[in-house]
Amino acid sequence: MAGPTGRGNSLGAALGDLLRSQVTPRHRLSTYNARHWHAQLSQLTGTRRGYQALEDAGLGVTTQTLINWLSDPEYNIRRSYRDIIHTAYENAAIVPADPLPDHIKRGQYEISGTVRTGDDERDRGTRAAAPLRIDGRYGRWDDIERLWLAGQLTDDEFEDHFIDDVIVEDIGEGTDGWEFPGTSYAVELR
Repeated sequence: MAGPTGRGNSLGAALGDLLRSQVTPRHRLSTYNARHWHAQLSQLTGTRRGYQALEDAGLGVTTQTLINWLSDPEYNIRRSYRDIIHTAYENAAIVPADPLPDHIKRGQYEISGTVRTGDDERDRGTRAAAPLRIDGRYGRWDDIERLWLAGQLTDDEFEDHFIDDVIVEDIGEGTDGWEFPGTSYAVELR
C-alpha cells in the first residue's frame, strides 16, 4: 500500500508538498488585517485567544480603562500601550505550526526523479532504477524542525537540509555530493 506522497518541480518542492499534507504549517490568519490600534483592540477583545495575546504582551490596565478605550476610537492612549496592542495583535494573527510528528522524522522515504552523485546520474523510481530510499531515523531533524516552526522552511531550505542532514546521515556523501537536477519529483513516505 502506498503512503502519502508529495510532488513538485524540485526535490524541495516535493518534500514541502509532502510535509504540508501531513502537518499544519505556520500561517497568518486572513481575518487579522486591522491597522488602527482601536480596530485591533476591538478584534482582540472579541475572543479568548485575543485576551490571552493581550495578557501575554503585557497589557495591564483596569477593566474600566479598557472600556474607555473601546468606547472611543479617538481616545488618546500612550504610544507604549499602542505598541503592546499591536504586538498582541500580531501574535494572535499567527497560528503556530504543528511540530514535526515522529512518522516524518522516522519515516522511510522513496524519492523518484533525477538523482546525481558524481558522474552517476539516473532517473530513479523507474523500471531501470529503483527509487532512492532514505531512512529518516538516521537524520538530524533539528534545523528542519526549527525552520518549520518559525515559518521559514522554504522548499530550497528544505532540500538543502534534507540532503545534508537526512540523506548524508543515512547513506553518506555519495561519490561527489547529492544533486537533484530534474524538473519533476515524487517523495513517498512509508
